[in-house]
Amino acid sequence: MMVSVSGGKGGTGKSTVAVNLAALLSRDLRLVLADLDVENPNDHILLGAELAGERPVNIMLPFVNYQKCIKCGACGRVCDTGAMLISPDGLPYVIPRLCSGCRSCYFACPVDAIVEGKRTIGYTYLSELELGESKITLVTGSLREGEEHTPPVVLAARRRALSVEADLHLVDTSAGTSNSVAAAVDGSRLLIAVTEPTPLGLHDLDLILEMAQTLGIEAWVVINRAGIGPEDDHVRLVRERGAEIVARIPYSRRVVESYIRGVPIVLHRPDSPEAEEFRRLAEMVRGVVS
Repeated sequence: MMVSVSGGKGGTGKSTVAVNLAALLSRDLRLVLADLDVENPNDHILLGAELAGERPVNIMLPFVNYQKCIKCGACGRVCDTGAMLISPDGLPYVIPRLCSGCRSCYFACPVDAIVEGKRTIGYTYLSELELGESKITLVTGSLREGEEHTPPVVLAARRRALSVEADLHLVDTSAGTSNSVAAAVDGSRLLIAVTEPTPLGLHDLDLILEMAQTLGIEAWVVINRAGIGPEDDHVRLVRERGAEIVARIPYSRRVVESYIRGVPIVLHRPDSPEAEEFRRLAEMVRGVVS
């Protein structure tokens, strides 16, 4: 069973929702939390944990054997990222940071002048955490600084998370609706879309709900920072998209304090209204899992 937490707009609080759900659901479920926001993974920070079990994520990096190269330009024509630059005299040159490792140039070369190398573009981590009554396996993907191609790291972290046997794989995605987000949530039983009552939150909520519809995934909506703005347009959009608003997390200083302390609010302030709303949401998710 896989449940994803996402949200079109960055900074809406999807990681906050994910870690609080993980802390609650892991009390009676074997749970893997997969942080697939590889450009800015922060679930370990919100859980006060250190990353462990580092593994590199490598992609193919082409090298050119100029003794074999016939200057046909085939490698440059098939490269869709501009990584294979053809000089005025017909020789190809590789720009490593632009290369996605797709191997198109390798297969297109008629004289086998492209040699396969490799380049590390990121890392995955597997950390075993204990939070009071909860035990969580946290799998994290992290893109190296300066790198541009997120999908290989997202897919590597997803594979590592799914390789761990669990009752529930809870996926925390990056912001937006790019192909890396679609790859992260693909196969989910449920997508929890986190938004906020602002015009930009509304715009990006529409995108994430459209993506869920396209992938055939049931969608629930959580409004975070409830109370900072009107929700009428959000309610109308959710109804039009066939989704459901299942929780409203109030705008609260207590949530910020728990964020800073690196302790989920359900553990830091279990008696708070915010924690009660997370417990209610967790019970709904548990109903789907069971």
